[in-house]
Amino acid sequence: MKRSKIEYSPIGIIHSPFSKPTDMPCQPGLGKNIKGIIEVFPEYQEGLTDLDGFSHIVILCHLHLSTQFHLRIIPRLETEKRGLFATRSPRRPNPIALSIVRLDNIEENRLFIRDLDMVEGTPVLDIKPYINESYEDDEIRLGWLENIRSREIS
Repeated sequence: MKRSKIEYSPIGIIHSPFSKPTDMPCQPGLGKNIKGIIEVFPEYQEGLTDLDGFSHIVILCHLHLSTQFHLRIIPRLETEKRGLFATRSPRRPNPIALSIVRLDNIEENRLFIRDLDMVEGTPVLDIKPYINESYEDDEIRLGWLENIRSREIS
């Protein structure tokens, strides 16, 4: 199969209190109430119409500081190697991040958000409303993480 090059252009940028990846939480849930701003570039501002009625948004970002990747890694706080695609490691063949954040307010082209886990200057590729009903009826399984979660509870 021939691989073709895919190119994306950012629609905005993240403004965050974190200047480097080692300063930030590894998941949005661990970044509870950490505030930031998504600055949407002016040519995309009109696309924010009607977004203000949503409590949460999904942001897709390019992890511009991510460098190398390995297909088997030891996840943070773990001791066993796992397949890269069974983890949320930021070091990936295509360094794309998906985060669900709380949307507090929109002022012109700036989205004020909370639960941030991105570093300052992270390019934003897309913004979507979070609609939890999409998964409400599905049985969600957590793979290898189920064993870890059961250890944390007991």
